[in-house]
Amino acid sequence: MSYRGDQPPDGHWSLDVGGEAAFVTRLVVRRPESPGAFSGTVVAEWLNVSSGADAAPDWTYLADEIVRRGHAWVGVSAQHVGVEGGAAAVVSGFEQEGLKADPRHAALRHPGDAFAYDIFSSVVAGLAGPGPLSDLDVTVRLAVGESQSAYALTTYANGVQPLVRLFDGFLIHSRGGAAMPLGEPGRAVDLAIFRTNEPTWVRDDLDVPVVMVQTEGDLTGRLRYLPARQPDAERLRLWEVAGTAHADKYQIGEFEDLLGCPLPVNRGQQAFVVRAALRHLDTWARGGPAAPSAERLEVEDGAFVLDEHGNARGGVRTPVVDAPVDRLRGDTLPDASVICELFGSTLPMDPARLAELYADPGAYLAAYEIATDGAIAAGFVLAEDRAEVLAEARPELVPNPTHI
Repeated sequence: MSYRGDQPPDGHWSLDVGGEAAFVTRLVVRRPESPGAFSGTVVAEWLNVSSGADAAPDWTYLADEIVRRGHAWVGVSAQHVGVEGGAAAVVSGFEQEGLKADPRHAALRHPGDAFAYDIFSSVVAGLAGPGPLSDLDVTVRLAVGESQSAYALTTYANGVQPLVRLFDGFLIHSRGGAAMPLGEPGRAVDLAIFRTNEPTWVRDDLDVPVVMVQTEGDLTGRLRYLPARQPDAERLRLWEVAGTAHADKYQIGEFEDLLGCPLPVNRGQQAFVVRAALRHLDTWARGGPAAPSAERLEVEDGAFVLDEHGNARGGVRTPVVDAPVDRLRGDTLPDASVICELFGSTLPMDPARLAELYADPGAYLAAYEIATDGAIAAGFVLAEDRAEVLAEARPELVPNPTHI
């Protein structure tokens, strides 16, 4: 099915069903081997196609939390370009062949992004029948998506969820200010065009919880989320994470040099915050406490207000900004490539300033540990991630007076 109808910027859309078309798509499933280890939660990720091919950025960020909690993860090839290929590759800059170019997937058929929302619904609803999850008792369905997929989930939450009532919660991660269009038959939507459309809220009257996680890099620049910033509501929370970029070192890992960026990419800690968001969303969807509210990043005249260390003030705080040894930015040099713009930057702090902040590496580690425990107490980092967060401390950057 496709959809049509009113799409006001407050998110309170009223859609009707349009035409119908046949489709054949692909899903990827990761699940506990034993049904007894299953939590009851399915995390359905709308796979991202900004590179021209399916990718699962939120699996990268969330895998540790999904596996340790015993959730099942399902990646859905919902969009036209991921299946059929084409030129809607806003990062890679060249056409991709699509899944069906592989002989294993030759039978796939995508009728255009007008049908992407119903494809996502149909795949997830179909998990209740015979198939890879048929032996599991599914009690909670959570929709997740990052970047272009977050634009899509904005549209889904605003217009489709009120009709189908399929999902029990939404994690909308790093969206831009606009919502994805409803699309046209036979064609892919073009992010390069629709990302400049009218800023649109996520509707604030859903009967299921929504947690939005936005990086510093999402608010300004290419994604232009800031004009769509909205207040929290009864079942909606917005977290803006200081010192983070749309993509980062955690996402690219050892392949950073292949990007060719003029500055080191962002080393912020959004991964830990996104994991905490999923935990809170799952708890909330099950009738437990709501996710905590967060301060907004401080912005004046369209620019971030910086603290005394050169990092953004306000927002969700993590140890790398509250016990800093770097200046973490959501942007980079103005003449950098699109992909480098998305990966932000990490700038060194003056060693003299570090010496003022910390008497020695031990003092830094103590401050970093306090900041870690503060983030855990605030609910924006999980206790299970404490050791991993502490391992990201960088005492080697702090001058040691005994070595002078």
